Amino acid sequence: MNIQADTAAYETWLKTQGPVVLKDMEFKHSQMADSLFPFLRATFYRWCRLWPEVCPELITAPTLLAVGDLHVENFGTWRDAEGRLVWGLNDADEAQVMPYPLDLVRLTASALIALDDHALSPGDIAGAILEGYEEGLTEGWPFVLEENHGWLRELALGELRDPRRFWEKLTATRKSDPPDPDPGPEIRALLNAHLPAGAELRRIAPRVAGLGSLGRRRFVAVATFGGAAVAREVKALYPSAWSWTQGTAATPIRCGDLVAAAVRCPDPFLAYPLSPDRLSGWVVRRLAPHCTRVELATLPHRRDDRQMLRAMGRETANIHLGSGPAPTATVRADLRHRPEHWLRDAAEAMAEATRADWKAWRERPRPDAKPG
Repeated sequence: MNIQADTAAYETWLKTQGPVVLKDMEFKHSQMADSLFPFLRATFYRWCRLWPEVCPELITAPTLLAVGDLHVENFGTWRDAEGRLVWGLNDADEAQVMPYPLDLVRLTASALIALDDHALSPGDIAGAILEGYEEGLTEGWPFVLEENHGWLRELALGELRDPRRFWEKLTATRKSDPPDPDPGPEIRALLNAHLPAGAELRRIAPRVAGLGSLGRRRFVAVATFGGAAVAREVKALYPSAWSWTQGTAATPIRCGDLVAAAVRCPDPFLAYPLSPDRLSGWVVRRLAPHCTRVELATLPHRRDDRQMLRAMGRETANIHLGSGPAPTATVRADLRHRPEHWLRDAAEAMAEATRADWKAWRERPRPDAKPG
């Protein structure tokens, strides 16, 4: 099927998993047309469909619990239980058991697309990610940005992540804005339960954020605690798009399993309350100036992209190590038998297939287009 048919089919399937926000889905469609990188981020379901066609030599690779929707802007920072700043994977909504190369190829393809105006060649990009990944499989350690990783701490604390700007953006309202819709008792209870005891709730409002998850219910609660703002976000979780492309019944949500098992200094405010059958649920997290996804646009232009990509490769290994010693030993053995440029070649092929889809999406007939 083409990108238009696959998008319609996936969204029809998604509606069977739980409620969707139609206006957010329409916004997602417009964002997909804007540029190639947002299109990649928004279409993991299509990536799953293209993967076996474009990379048939990788579909039989060893499997483990993988991120799936991995890309260069799916990394962020949080504070651990000791108050330390930690960097790592930000979002695991699409986690499922998959061939391990899928994460590496998607991460590399996203870097090829996002960094196409930088000095690194495709071989340099793939080499940096794979080098970090192979090192991480040997010995995993989390990225605690205190006495170590000063270069990464400097990036994470950049001026574009200034606390004043963060809270102004999160709490901004206009007189023309419609009243906040009632989120319902379940969402209200979840948010209230995860705010600090004694916090004074100011508002609960819908939040439009991300790309791949646009269309799912998402609310943020802003409260006052100790004389300053605090915030919690809740977002709906549904089974991974990987389940949809496998043509089987939806499989249980695995994002909480992946985060809990990874080599990681966890975020104590991150929670995954799921339904009894684990086929739907929520992710609840703290929002704060340095507890968010790190976007490339917030990073200084003068940075060491190779060093950053090596760190992303190493963090991918931290995630995969959570599957246990036997699966990761199988992965290490498989890597030793891969051709020299396998990752570069696969990522370039998937990036090109994604580019072709994006062009086709931009040329699609628009719902509001008038004939003639």
